[in-house]
Amino acid sequence: MLSDAPFEVPPYLLEKADGVAQIPMAIAGADNEIALESARQATEAGLIKPVLVGDGDIIRSLADVIDWDVRYFDIIEAGTEEEACEKSVALAAEGRVKALMKGHVHSDVLMRAVLKKDAGLRTKRRISHVFHMTIPGRERVLLITDGAVNVAPNVETKMDIVRNAVDLSKMLGTATPKVAMLSGTETVNASMPSTIDAEEVVRRASEGEITGCIIDGPFAFDNALSPDAAKLKGISGPVAGNADIVVVPNIETGNGLFKMMVYFMSGLAAGIVLGAKVPIVLTSRADPPEARFAASILAAVVANESVRRGA
Repeated sequence: MLSDAPFEVPPYLLEKADGVAQIPMAIAGADNEIALESARQATEAGLIKPVLVGDGDIIRSLADVIDWDVRYFDIIEAGTEEEACEKSVALAAEGRVKALMKGHVHSDVLMRAVLKKDAGLRTKRRISHVFHMTIPGRERVLLITDGAVNVAPNVETKMDIVRNAVDLSKMLGTATPKVAMLSGTETVNASMPSTIDAEEVVRRASEGEITGCIIDGPFAFDNALSPDAAKLKGISGPVAGNADIVVVPNIETGNGLFKMMVYFMSGLAAGIVLGAKVPIVLTSRADPPEARFAASILAAVVANESVRRGA
């Protein structure tokens, strides 16, 4: 049975939105009504100053349709989605914008532009995607990573996936995030390679390669989120049953997990890409407006923190 409960932006994120400074954000592929409406909502909330990249005539026409006056915003002409992505990335590399939003372009085209060696947005870290998940009426926040960018990450990539998610969690107010490395079991088993990866990440984190969090694993999903399940199986420790962040073994697990929460529980999945020089709101055409708005808040929080640090 699919949930028909309305999606809900968590109150704590709305409070965050009131406390962040407005940031310039490029909308790659703004020549689409849904993308333009998302940009308007974030603009009117005081989160972003949009730079609209795409077909200018279409952007202005659609702005009239949704009754949004865009005369005072920069509109950058781009005839194709590749050009829209490349120009948006260039704006970020030049420092003219502090964040990107995927508009009416394909995710792989945008990320390909971001990852070009000469594009100027790569850092020493690998990029990764985080879903900020909340359930209507509940205060608990769960970060799921990586369910959208890294298909089959190796241990080195998982190390950066953890670092990126921990940074976001701390920016959102969790002093010491609890990180669970997910697999199909809590027992290290050579026939299940993700358990070996999880053990290696935990070992290296304990030796100081990852700081600012408590990390453990491998965990099956129930033992990471349910104190009762963890207790029943005799699994102890601060992470067991109390994870703030779950690191999935591959993209299939993360993608399926977040979509089950969305469709069975009306979970709000606010997706953001981290690890580049600017945060990237990575939305889907199927995302509700609330998810796009929540993701814009996350991007504003991250961008403001980067400015504060002088990054």
